[in-house]
Parts: sequence; structure tokens; C-alpha cells
Amino acid sequence: MLLNTLVKPLKELTTVRESVTLEEALTVLEDSGFRCVPILDETGQIFRGNIYKMHIYRHKSQGGDMSLPVTYLLKNATKFISSDSAFFNVFFSIKDLPYIAILNENNYFEGILTHTRLLDMLSQSWNFDVGSYVLTVISAGERGDLVDMAKVITKYSSIASCMTLDVKEGELLRRTLFTLPGGVTQEKVDKIVDNLGRKEFIVSEIEDLRG
Repeated sequence: MLLNTLVKPLKELTTVRESVTLEEALTVLEDSGFRCVPILDETGQIFRGNIYKMHIYRHKSQGGDMSLPVTYLLKNATKFISSDSAFFNVFFSIKDLPYIAILNENNYFEGILTHTRLLDMLSQSWNFDVGSYVLTVISAGERGDLVDMAKVITKYSSIASCMTLDVKEGELLRRTLFTLPGGVTQEKVDKIVDNLGRKEFIVSEIEDLRG
């Protein structure tokens, strides 16, 4: 489920209503500095789509009528997710967008999730601020590998976070990134690497987060 703390709520957003003209929408975009903003219906509850500054500029440069309603250049009308959507689905929905619109259980516009907030959340999951080292461990992706790697590491340290990459079907090797908490010494890291190697797990990279 999407975390509410990641969503920028409607009250904090710059939006335009569907009845405004392209000229009025351009003024809003220029004054706000945003490259696009959501278009809402007259009640301010229904998401209609997005309006992009670049599309208005292009329309204007080609001699287009700027008194047309903003919906004339409406984009991304179907690009939204529900506030109770599985977090996994967010990545596919937001892929090519600066943000994704969030609708509540009544299909009313609730806010947006931006790329920036999503990336902030991912960076926090790595525990960069409190971590000491990140170990990239290569395994064969066999059943039980993650448990075995974790057992080796936790002999010497707790695990602040863990992220597995290369999870596509058919991948022969898998990379797992373990972030170790602050206070872990180089000596402990060396012991972890040595013991992982004895279990045929290869530590391909060690990143020191402390400097």
C-alpha cells in the first residue's frame, strides 16, 4: 500500500481548473515555475489530466488559439493510481512521468507522488545516513542463498537494510546489497567478506558510506 507520507496533498499543490484558457494556464505555469500541473474539474475533486508548459509553448509558437480551454492540450488523463494501490505498481505507473496522480477510494483527486519523493524513500531504505558500509554480494540465486548470506553477516553485525537486484527470470547471477549499520569496523567487514567467500558468495564491491 502507498505510504501517505509520500503523497503531496492537494492543499499543497498548484492546479488549474478545466475551464481556464491556455493563456491563463501558461501564466500559472510561468508564475509557479513548474513544467506541468494537474487539471481538475470545477469542483476541484476530479482529476482530468495534466497540462505541460512545453505543449502550450509549442501551440503558441505555431499560432494556436490561446483562448481555447486548457483541456485542448490535456495529457495523461489515464495516468493515475489509487491510494490503496500496491507499492510495486507505482514504479510502472510513474516511469515516464514527473509525478503520478493519486485518487482516493471515491476516485477523488488526493494529491501526487513525485519522482523526487519516490527516490528519497528509496535512498532512505539504503540507510545511507546511518550506515557504515554497503556490501554487494553475488550469488547464484538459489533457494536459501539470502538466508545463508544473512547468517554469515549477522555473526559480526546487524543488517541495516537489504536490497536484491537482477531478479529477472533466467538471470544466472544475483546481486544483493547489504547495508551495515554505523560502528562496523573494517576488521569486521574483512571477516564478513572472508566468510562469505568460504560459502561461495562473492563480494564484488564494498562501499564506505562514511566518507
